[in-house]
Amino acid sequence: MSFTRISTLCRSAAKKTIATYRVEFSFAHNSYSSKLPYSFSPLCHKRNSSTTTSSPVQDKLIIFDTTLRDGEQSPGVTLTVDEKVEIARHLSNLGVDIVEAGFPIASQGDFEAVARIAKEIGPLMTGREKIGKPMRIAGLSRATEKDIKRCYEAVSQAPLHRIHTFLATSDIHLKYKLQISREECIKRAAKAVAYAKSLCEDVEFSTEDSGRSDRDFLCLILGEVIKAGATTLNIPDTVGYTTPEEYGALIKYLVENTPGSDKVIWSTHCHNDLGLATANTLSGITNGARQVEVTINGIGERAGNTSLEEVVMAIQTHPKFYPVYHTINTPLIYRTSTLVSSLSGMPVQPNKAIVGTNAFLHESGIHQDGVLKHKQTYEIIRPEDVGIFNVNIVLGKLSGRNAFRSRLVDLGYGNLNDNEFQQAFESFKTLADSKKRITDHDILALISDQVSKGSTPESQRFKIQSLQVVSGVHDMSTATVKLFDALKSKELIDAAIGKSGPIMAVFGAIQRLVQRKIRLLQYDVRAVSEGMDALGKVSLKITEDTDTSGIETEFLGGGHTIDGEVKPKTDSKGQPKLTKSTYSGHGTDVDIVSASAKAYVNAINRLYEEEIKEMSGMRRSLPEERLANI
Repeated sequence: MSFTRISTLCRSAAKKTIATYRVEFSFAHNSYSSKLPYSFSPLCHKRNSSTTTSSPVQDKLIIFDTTLRDGEQSPGVTLTVDEKVEIARHLSNLGVDIVEAGFPIASQGDFEAVARIAKEIGPLMTGREKIGKPMRIAGLSRATEKDIKRCYEAVSQAPLHRIHTFLATSDIHLKYKLQISREECIKRAAKAVAYAKSLCEDVEFSTEDSGRSDRDFLCLILGEVIKAGATTLNIPDTVGYTTPEEYGALIKYLVENTPGSDKVIWSTHCHNDLGLATANTLSGITNGARQVEVTINGIGERAGNTSLEEVVMAIQTHPKFYPVYHTINTPLIYRTSTLVSSLSGMPVQPNKAIVGTNAFLHESGIHQDGVLKHKQTYEIIRPEDVGIFNVNIVLGKLSGRNAFRSRLVDLGYGNLNDNEFQQAFESFKTLADSKKRITDHDILALISDQVSKGSTPESQRFKIQSLQVVSGVHDMSTATVKLFDALKSKELIDAAIGKSGPIMAVFGAIQRLVQRKIRLLQYDVRAVSEGMDALGKVSLKITEDTDTSGIETEFLGGGHTIDGEVKPKTDSKGQPKLTKSTYSGHGTDVDIVSASAKAYVNAINRLYEEEIKEMSGMRRSLPEERLANI
């Protein structure tokens, strides 16, 4: 089979007459009309040569962030709607071009999250004045009309929106998962794209498991979806199989051999199973890709996805090597990384490139000597370029509302309403009573805690009223905990003994109060700032234990009622139902025992909230959580 050969991506674009791209759009309460500092072709944006006469013409690299979709598929990560909206707001301020807000067909809850992001975040122009347009909101769908229609309904409220549909193309997926022929695969893909195009002008198509697919078959199916109206073609290395040389060669081959390739933007989507996601993505860029699909901190399925901050800073550090430029507001990278880490419950490893705590630390005497004499001897990136500053404006208990609000604005939280600000200010004052100096890290931890609590009654059912612990070196610890049950409007108090220390005693008492047997899957504690009075941040993950022995009183939810008595959920054989769902919780306090209790209650509240959603059909099932794995 032969295919029409075309010139490479950049050469093809250079030969075209490129018209100046003017963006004009109006919507309720917002409008913008600006001439962008680059030109536009169907292929890619380019810097206007009149504004950059000293540099070669470079293409605009489109940053497509999938933290809220692929990132949330990280094992144990469950984000609430409020948390997703807050992350999307920060991504917009960061300068992300497109955000994949979720998988609308998966559940009513996912649909509402995507729709809310489209409505609330889609029109925002804050921090995007130089870009000249708001962030585009995308949703993922399988290659079926039902999925695509649902996706469009969710994203269509955004001024700029996209439908992203996908279909597997590797022989192993076609044979064992889809059980269809190559011919049927092409037919389904073209039909899906054509239907999406009838609803939305901007349509992206992904060939799942491209890294293990036949190249000539990829050229054939991609040529057909271009005819059907696709505007972006994404080439996912779904299982992180390829090397940089292989992936770059694949992109180059597809660009050169796919009919109509000059009419679309080519995109990368790499997974980190072999630790090569960033390298593969950069190789894709040098071989013609002009969109990269990334996540904050590289979170994602299995070993994760390509890290946004790594790709962006690699390009910024090597402006003459890569034929692209980006419009990311890099001083906001660290702030966004911290927020995603806090809300997802996935701590950033200390030696993580760009945003790890060790990224700009030097212990070797030779290195320290060099840095003291000239920072560039051992630092290729300035910490302040990604938003890491050594000096913070320090607030204390005498600081007033105006000073606190001003600091929130500087930290990117100027959007808080009066009620949200009041809650944050009260938390700040409470902390100030026990901590002399409050830094930016402390404030960010308080805000992320506030966001993680949620805004629904179910997400705040149990609240800690008091906590008392007695502990010794060789003695067993005891804990007495008083909770307030907002659903029943009553106080609950109980005590427990912990053989493994005071924190386990507290957890035991809370379990007795909420009448749930909880299994602790992960526990992490770290200091948010420095000093003896440092704020402690606890992140943990839990799941419900199937062993219900020892619980003699009523269950609080998720079961069924027989003769007025609440029974635990059971399977078809009448056995207690095993749930594989995990729930994350976060808590901060200068006392790590109190921080642990807050995190534990936060996770239990999420468990209860998710059970309510599951019973009402708003929560995706476990099989659906893996449907969107591209």
